[in-house]
Amino acid sequence: MINIGVDLGGTTIKMALIDDEGKMIDKWAIVTNTIDNGKHIASEISSSILKKMQQFNLERSTVRGIGVGAPGFINMDTGFIYQAVNIGWKDYPFKDELESLIGLPVVLDNDANVAALGEMWLGAGLGAKNLICVTLGTGVGGGIICDGEILHGVSGMAGEIGHITVIPNDGAACNCGKTGCLETVSSATGIRRMALDALDYNDSVSILRDLFESKGDITAEDVFNCAAKKDPLSSTVAEKAAYYLGFALGALAVTINPEKIVIGGGVSHAGDTLIDPLTKYFKQFSLPRVFEACTIDIAKLGNDAGVIGAAWLCMQKVNQTTIS
Repeated sequence: MINIGVDLGGTTIKMALIDDEGKMIDKWAIVTNTIDNGKHIASEISSSILKKMQQFNLERSTVRGIGVGAPGFINMDTGFIYQAVNIGWKDYPFKDELESLIGLPVVLDNDANVAALGEMWLGAGLGAKNLICVTLGTGVGGGIICDGEILHGVSGMAGEIGHITVIPNDGAACNCGKTGCLETVSSATGIRRMALDALDYNDSVSILRDLFESKGDITAEDVFNCAAKKDPLSSTVAEKAAYYLGFALGALAVTINPEKIVIGGGVSHAGDTLIDPLTKYFKQFSLPRVFEACTIDIAKLGNDAGVIGAAWLCMQKVNQTTIS
C-alpha cells in the first residue's frame, strides 16, 4: 500500500508517496497559501495529491490514506485545529475538510510529534520504541514516544519540551508568555541572544567578536563554529546552551527512561561541539541506569522527517479502506 505523508509548514507544504517498507516513491512541495487565513490550503493539498496520483497511475484502492503533521494546537482524535498562528487557522476542522475534498482517510498530529515518528521509523531512532526527539531551531520542539506511541496528554500538550522552565528566576521572556523556558537558552534564537549579551558585557578578544564586527550580526551556527575553534567566549555560550538542554533532558529521561534521544534542527549541525557537553550534563542530571540505557544521536532524516513520520502515522492509524 501507498501512504501519503504531508508536512504542513508556515511557508511550504512538503508531501511524499511512501510505501509500507519506507521506500520514498516521490516527494514534492507547494507553497503554503496563508491568504484568507489559510482557507485554501486543504483544497490546494487535495489538488496537488490528486495530480500526483494521476501522474503515477495510482488507483485509490492502492492508497491507504494521508498522514499530516501540522503546527498548532490539535485534537488528535478529530483532526480539529484549535489554533495555528503562523497559518491563520482558528477552530478549523482540517481533517474533515481534507477528507471531503479528496475522498481518502486523513489522520493528523502535531508536526514535532510526526518528525519524532519519522526518526523512530527510519532515522536515528531506528527500532527504538522509547524515544525523545528534540528539534533545536528558531524554537525548541519536541516529541516523546513511549512503547511506540506518541504521548499526547489530556489536552494534546505533552512533549512541549521547549517550555520546560530551566531558569526559575530572572530568565528571559519566552513567546509562550513565561520566562526562563528551555527555548530561551537552547534554541538558535536563544543561543544568539546569549552570545550578543556576552559580547556586551565581556570586552575580551574573541573570534566571535571579530565575526560580529565584520558581519554586523551573528547566528547560533557562528557560535558553535567559533566554539569548535576553542574561542573562549563562544565556548562559554555553547556550554551554557548544552547545560540547560542536558538539565531538561536529564529530568525527562528519569521520568521516561528512553533508549534514544534524537537531536534535530539547525543547531544539531554543530555535531560533537553540542553533543559532547550535552552528554556530560545529561549524565550529571539523569541516573546511572537511565544514562547507561540511553544514547544521544543527531537526527538523520533532515527535512524528510515530517513526511516520513506522517506516512508512518497513516500506515499505523488508518484502516485499509477509503471514505465513500
